[in-house]
Amino acid sequence: MQKHHNSSSIVSINNITKDYHLGNVVVPALHHVSLEVESGNFISIAGPSGSGKTTLLNLIGCVDVATSGKVMIDGHDTKNLSERKLTDLRLHTIGFIFQSFNLIPVLNVFQNVEFPLLLQKTLGKKERETRVLDLLHKVGLNKHALHRPTELSGGQRQRVAIARALVTRPKIVLADEPTANLDSKTGENIIELMKEMNRVERTTFIFSTHDAKVMSQARSIVRLADGKIQETT
Repeated sequence: MQKHHNSSSIVSINNITKDYHLGNVVVPALHHVSLEVESGNFISIAGPSGSGKTTLLNLIGCVDVATSGKVMIDGHDTKNLSERKLTDLRLHTIGFIFQSFNLIPVLNVFQNVEFPLLLQKTLGKKERETRVLDLLHKVGLNKHALHRPTELSGGQRQRVAIARALVTRPKIVLADEPTANLDSKTGENIIELMKEMNRVERTTFIFSTHDAKVMSQARSIVRLADGKIQETT
C-alpha cells in the first residue's frame, strides 16, 4: 500500500479534501487523505460513524466530487472526465452497494439485478438471464426472483443490491456496510461470495464496516477517524 501513484493501483487517491457546506458552515468530511489500492485487493475501510467512510467510498464511486486533490480510478483522473465518461465508468468499471439499496420498486428482483446489464447493452437475453439467475442462486434469492422489493425483508433487499452490483462483473466493487442489515449467517455468506469473486475474477473490493468479523476477512484495513487516515495495516 504505497502512498505514491503506481501503475498497479486501480484506485489512487492523492491528498483529497472534501468539505460540505451547510448554510454558512463548512463541515470538513475528509482532510488530506491519500490512498493506493492495488488491483485485486480486498480492503476494509474502518472507523466510527462520521469518520468519513461513506464520503471516501462516494468519491471512489464517482457519485461525489472532492473539494481538492486527485482521484484516479482505473487510470482515469475523474476530475477530467465528462458526465458521459463518468457514467460509463460507473456502469462498466464500478459496482456500488449502497446502504439505502436504491432498488427500483416497480421492478421485480430479477429485473432489478438485470437492469445494469440492460444499460450496458453487451449481453444477449439468454446470457443476461443465465448471469442473473446464477447470482440470485448465490445470494439465496432464486425463489424470490419475481417478488417486488416491497415484498422482501431488509436483509433480502440487501442481497438483491449485492447481486445487482456484482452482475456486471465490475473491476471494483464498493460496499458501504455490506452486512449491516443481515443476520450473521447471511452476512458470512455474502462475505464468502465477495471473497470468491475476488479470488476467481480478481475483482477489487473496497468496503466500509463496523463489523469486526467482516474486518477480519480483509487483506488490509484503512482506519479512518475524523476524516483522516490513522493507519493502514
